[in-house]
Amino acid sequence: MKCSDIMVKLEELSPVSYAESWDNVGLLTGRNEKEIHSVMLAVDATSAVIRQAVSAQVDLLLTHHPLLFSPQKRICQENFIGKRLLELIGHDINYYAMHTNFDVMGMADAAADELDLKNRDVMIVTCEEDGAKEGLGRVGDLPYPMTLKECAEYVKSVFSLEQVMVYGDPARVVEKMAVLPGSGKDEIQDAIAAGAQVYLTGDLGHHAGIDAIEQGLCMIDAGHFGLEKIFVPYMQEFFRREFPQLEVRAAQEKAPFTVI
Repeated sequence: MKCSDIMVKLEELSPVSYAESWDNVGLLTGRNEKEIHSVMLAVDATSAVIRQAVSAQVDLLLTHHPLLFSPQKRICQENFIGKRLLELIGHDINYYAMHTNFDVMGMADAAADELDLKNRDVMIVTCEEDGAKEGLGRVGDLPYPMTLKECAEYVKSVFSLEQVMVYGDPARVVEKMAVLPGSGKDEIQDAIAAGAQVYLTGDLGHHAGIDAIEQGLCMIDAGHFGLEKIFVPYMQEFFRREFPQLEVRAAQEKAPFTVI
């Protein structure tokens, strides 16, 4: 199967037009006409992931975060991005990224499904077609009212996390949640405007936390990787459904930090 045939289906799932203007998605290295027999899925195209792709001799590496965000003046072994690109190109591995287009069409609803949010709506509308609104994050009702502490334990269980950071009174009862996988510090006001009582995201911080509490919003920081790792099983199911003839592997990944 040609890479171009796979790209058609990927872009039906998450159209490139839904990506943010600053983003870099689609086929980033490789040939449209390359024959694809095997695929590796990952959140990030780290050196470790690329070594796994090379070792497994896959034809296509598909990640959530793009390896290339900004223009590169040199592609050489001395540059850590260039080194990874040379590995991919040297081993004839096509490389495709689905980032903010997948955040809009894929990730947001997948996270809300995992949490079983009811009466959900788009948190930040980024596009509207024929009256249908799409965008980043979702806001909806939790399965039942719970304390913030119980909500944090629920999040840990749902996303198989060892720990989360909680901002707010652990005894406060919350019912309405906003969720935005990835980095959501800049979208706190959107969560407040959507009427959320608790906001689940990643990459928060001290000042964002105390400012949110002052405005009546509880927050749960599950980490950037902690929530977005659902990209891999989501895409595994997509490939099983759309391309059952392909061999699909999940890269071995974990959060890039250790809590001591």
